[in-house]
Amino acid sequence: MPSSCKDIRAALATCLQNSDCVMIDRNKPADCLRPPLYDTLPTRCQQLKRGYGDCKKGMVDMRKRFRGNQPIAVSTEIEAGAGPGPDGERRQLYGGRPAIGRVESAERGLDADEK
Repeated sequence: MPSSCKDIRAALATCLQNSDCVMIDRNKPADCLRPPLYDTLPTRCQQLKRGYGDCKKGMVDMRKRFRGNQPIAVSTEIEAGAGPGPDGERRQLYGGRPAIGRVESAERGLDADEK
């Protein structure tokens, strides 16, 4: 297997081994990934399963054939979440303008009009 999906596969396996579906109910990890038991998995495991499927699909996608899949930073995006950056600010997950900054500037504009 190419190395582009190994990290997310390992994270999915670890998440499944620590889930209640395997630990408490004693189901096989493969059974936990199927529809009747899939809903009992934690959200993190469901996201990892979806990400692993997208990674596998990207391996056969002709548009990504030469570039390959994007590298996955398992420790930052999946496990820890998108937390504050090194300068203390929260980072955006999309390319648009931040919604919080617009609200603050709108409040400043209202304060300036009232005076």
